[in-house]
Amino acid sequence: MKFIFNDGGRHEAGFDVRANDCATRAIAICLDIPYNYAYELVGNFCKTEKPSKTRKGKSSVSSGVHKVTMNKLMDALGFVWVPTMTIGSGCKVHMKSDELPDGWIIVRLSRHYAAVIDGVLHDNHDCTRDGSRCVYGYWKLTN
Repeated sequence: MKFIFNDGGRHEAGFDVRANDCATRAIAICLDIPYNYAYELVGNFCKTEKPSKTRKGKSSVSSGVHKVTMNKLMDALGFVWVPTMTIGSGCKVHMKSDELPDGWIIVRLSRHYAAVIDGVLHDNHDCTRDGSRCVYGYWKLTN
């Protein structure tokens, strides 16, 4: 899979320190919106997250967004979830351009979200693990 460095506009927005902001970055890239807008949007959803005994801490724009919060956020943005793996099924889809659909999608990986546009990874690092990284599923816009 081809990789293009893309921080989603984070540096341009004045954020210099690296953070675990993959959800914000992927949303900014996939929706083609300013990073500051995506940052505020994700932050607002993180604030509404209910505490859980099984999750460590609350979601945060700069330190990670829990799956449950990301699901609600993506649903509100008009994305539909397409699972590529179920419990006990093993990995069926990897970070390879020929295993993912064309279009603008956000993939869920282990502890990471990333934007993929027409089979090209747009992120601040190459998270493909040379095509061996498993994709749990992806979101695509419904329109």
